[in-house]
Amino acid sequence: MQLTPDDQIVFMIGNLAINRTIFNTWVIMAALTVVSMLITRQLRPDVPPNRWRTTLEVIVIGIQEQISEVTQRRDPRLLHFAGTLFLFIVTANVLTVVPGFDTPTASLSTTVALALSVLAAVPMFGIGSRGLRGYLRTFIEPSVIMLPFNIIGEFSRGISLAIRLYGNIMSGAVIAAILLGIAPFFFPVAMDMLGLLTGVIQAYIFAVLATVYIAAAIAPPDSDGGPHTEDPT
Repeated sequence: MQLTPDDQIVFMIGNLAINRTIFNTWVIMAALTVVSMLITRQLRPDVPPNRWRTTLEVIVIGIQEQISEVTQRRDPRLLHFAGTLFLFIVTANVLTVVPGFDTPTASLSTTVALALSVLAAVPMFGIGSRGLRGYLRTFIEPSVIMLPFNIIGEFSRGISLAIRLYGNIMSGAVIAAILLGIAPFFFPVAMDMLGLLTGVIQAYIFAVLATVYIAAAIAPPDSDGGPHTEDPT
């Protein structure tokens, strides 16, 4: 039983091997881009929305409401970042029901890359909101003694994000393989349904945790690390 798509080579570009993880990641990005372009190609006030545009608007509004509940502000940059994370992960997880498709989130390299993107986004948002000195000052709060612990805590967030997503996806694959060996005619449908539910939940958790970490970084000093309470002007 092969649990990760990293070892499956799809094609070569010179001496560079493109494995199943990279290839399927490109497929998902292309699919999301094409679908978004098709849905929004007639995004004008005089054109009534169809069901696909309505569905997309519901998803975007739902993501925006979740971000607003966490941060108490409407920041389009955070919507773009957290929304992209959610859509990519949920699409990758949902496509596991397609026969022969290996989700990139079943690879530790993908989950680590997603976690690193969050680790990079936290200081970028924090510096943009507080300034460089204001953001660096958070590492010595409430005392300079906390500096090493705050640094360790910052990196542990990324590790926990990567391991959590990877562990849940891989545990589902292992359980499905075991159940398929026990009862191959009954459990595939049940496991597909469970996999869809788990995939959506994991995408939601990842995006929410990323939003929480960024919200703590952009919070003003007088809020004690809590969400921002004022709308940006």
